[in-house]
Amino acid sequence: MDVFDKAVGGADIVSCLGPLSGLAGTWSGEAGIDVAAGRHGPVETPYRERLQFEPLGPVVNGPQLLYGLRYATTAWPLGCDDPFHEEVGYWLWDAKAGQVMRCFMVPRGVTINAGGDASADATAFTMQALLGSTTFGILSNPFLDQAFRTVRYDLSVELHEDGAFSYHEDTHLQIHGVEGIFHHTDCNRLTRITD
Repeated sequence: MDVFDKAVGGADIVSCLGPLSGLAGTWSGEAGIDVAAGRHGPVETPYRERLQFEPLGPVVNGPQLLYGLRYATTAWPLGCDDPFHEEVGYWLWDAKAGQVMRCFMVPRGVTINAGGDASADATAFTMQALLGSTTFGILSNPFLDQAFRTVRYDLSVELHEDGAFSYHEDTHLQIHGVEGIFHHTDCNRLTRITD
C-alpha cells in the first residue's frame, strides 16, 4: 500500500490525531498567569486567552505521514482590550514515530519547533526545543538573540476528565547583562466553546 493510500479526509481526520484529537475546536480560559521579565524583577500578569485548533491532514513527507491542528491563539491581560500575545502555527502528530510536535511563530520575530514522544492515547505529554538543535530548535531575530536569547522551550499539556485542558510552558531566556537563566512562564486552563 502506497503512503498516499493511507490518507483519510473530512471528519475522519480527528481520528488520526492521536493525543491531539481531544484538542480540536475553539477554547477559552481566564485563569492564565504570565511571568515575564520586568525592569525590577519578574512581573506576573493574569490573562485570558482564546485558542482555535482546526484539524488538517494528511501532510505527506515522503514516507512520513502527519496529521495535525492548524492553530492560532490570542491572549489579553485581564481587564484589557488590547492583546499582549499572539501565536500562529501547527500542532502535529507522527503516529509511526510516536511524536507530537508544535511549530509556531510569535510576532516578536521568534520561531519554535518543539517535539516529544507520546502514545496515541496519551492524555498528557511534553515537548521541548533547544537553541542550536537542527530538529527541535529555536530561531530569533538578531535583536532578540542578543538581548533576550531563548535557549530552551518546555511545554507540558494535560487533557482533563472534565473536558478541559491545561498547559504550562517555560521559555528559558538569557537576558543580556543578567546572570543565569530567566524562566518566562505561561500557564492556563481552558474549556471548549465550540467543536
